[in-house]
Amino acid sequence: MPDAAPDHIARTFDLRHCFTTFTQRCGGANVSSMIDHAHDLASVRDATERLLTAAAKLDNASVAEPSRLPGWTRGHVLAHLARNADALMNVLEGRPMYVSGEARDADIARDAPRPLDIHLADVRDSAARLQATGAVPADWSRIVQLRNGVTDSASTVPFRRWTEVELHHVDLGIGYELEDLPEEFTEREIEFLAGRFTGHPDVPPTRLTDDTRTWTTGRVAEPIVVTLTGSPADLLGWLTGRRDGAGLRVEGGQLPELPPL
Repeated sequence: MPDAAPDHIARTFDLRHCFTTFTQRCGGANVSSMIDHAHDLASVRDATERLLTAAAKLDNASVAEPSRLPGWTRGHVLAHLARNADALMNVLEGRPMYVSGEARDADIARDAPRPLDIHLADVRDSAARLQATGAVPADWSRIVQLRNGVTDSASTVPFRRWTEVELHHVDLGIGYELEDLPEEFTEREIEFLAGRFTGHPDVPPTRLTDDTRTWTTGRVAEPIVVTLTGSPADLLGWLTGRRDGAGLRVEGGQLPELPPL
């Protein structure tokens, strides 16, 4: 993402400021053994096909138009998706995710102006390479190195990619909304992000609910201060910085401001 704008995907997965790591705990429950990387790889494949089918209806002019991410065109989003697939393939094969942050940004800027057909082929081909890497027998419990010194279990990499594809499909602004995300993905991403902010000193103890399921986040060892009620899409939108929380019912205090990373 551009340096001048929040990196919503980085915010989703950057655990440097998290006081309880996802590979150990998520919302207070041990989750590392619950991750099914093969299932997630299949989900990534399906999400990629949905994105490619939708993006194929664009034209070169609309690819050059702004996306929903500040400072990025739709071409930037598509270029990022292709390069991210290669980056996660690097992770699984034991190489640095990116040569450097500067190289990552330069690659996206270089590829963003390309014609639609080149973008589509690149996203499809890079996705196929990642799927092929994921099909190689491997120890999925091994710890891998991601960006900015973040480490995690290899088994979480497919879900990371699923997040990239689903949320950036929304970011293209071509009719795919947070409400259209698969229910399983939305629930898991809310759970992940609730765990992401659990223990953060700048987030008050907060309960999130869609009136069916409940998650907690924020400072621990303190009574819940704020309860946020809304649809799963609105909860996810707030957690990922894609919605301002206007669709949530806030009880017990003010809408918490999630810290920038």
